[in-house]
Amino acid sequence: MAFTAKDVVNLREKSGAGMLDCKQALEACDGNIEKAIEWLRKKGIASASKKAGRVAAEGAVFSYIHMGGKIGVLLELNCETDFVAKSDAFQELGHDIALQIAAAAPKYVSREEVDPAELAKEQDILRAQALNEGKPAAVVEKMLAGRINKFYKDVCLLDQEFVKDNSKTIQSVVTEATAKIGEKISVRRFVRYVMGEGLEKKSENFAEEIAKATKN
Repeated sequence: MAFTAKDVVNLREKSGAGMLDCKQALEACDGNIEKAIEWLRKKGIASASKKAGRVAAEGAVFSYIHMGGKIGVLLELNCETDFVAKSDAFQELGHDIALQIAAAAPKYVSREEVDPAELAKEQDILRAQALNEGKPAAVVEKMLAGRINKFYKDVCLLDQEFVKDNSKTIQSVVTEATAKIGEKISVRRFVRYVMGEGLEKKSENFAEEIAKATKN
């Protein structure tokens, strides 16, 4: 049974699960919404969404160092209780997300954090690219939505494909962990350091070097 974008939205409203999870559920259940709800419940995704309004004020700060000290990440991951913060499942999740940040270099946690000025600039660039490709102006705006989604996948941590399993996004990894652990889990903030980033490398003046060598 085929399904439409409207069916995905309908399932999202009924289950409270994310759009990607709803799409996967409908694909797995041949478009049958009732079976898709059961599929989500079995995976714990539907129930996990009910925890979204709860307060996650506990958690831990994770660190990850990569490439012999060339890349470093600090991540604050929140949960509801100190007990869960110390659990193996939560610790593993924190390590995986810190690894993701080191490998995929997101700039923001979520779409809501994206700088409006940066988004507007990106939209202008993508719109110009589409027009330069000879696309009719009437379809450029429709194409723009898809290209902006790709932009979000590049810069937003929760939208990124999980480096350890590209069939999942980081958002779905967090959602699955929420269902498994039984508490609300949220990524609050992170910082990623790259050795030497922003510093100008010393440039040698070869003419002066030759002159000095000649004098010597």
